[in-house]
Amino acid sequence: MIDQALLDILACPKCKKSVHYNDDKTTLMCDACQLAYPIRDDIPVMLIDEAKSLAAE
Repeated sequence: MIDQALLDILACPKCKKSVHYNDDKTTLMCDACQLAYPIRDDIPVMLIDEAKSLAAE
């Protein structure tokens, strides 16, 4: 799980808005861009190319 202090400063690399956990805490989501960034080994992968679109779900 990501430390809350880190989560507070993380931002979507595409739009620079804040991100938040999904329900099962496996991804960080940006509501503005409708992107989900994966978390691997407790490290958020904040790369646009690695993000999955939430619009497709």
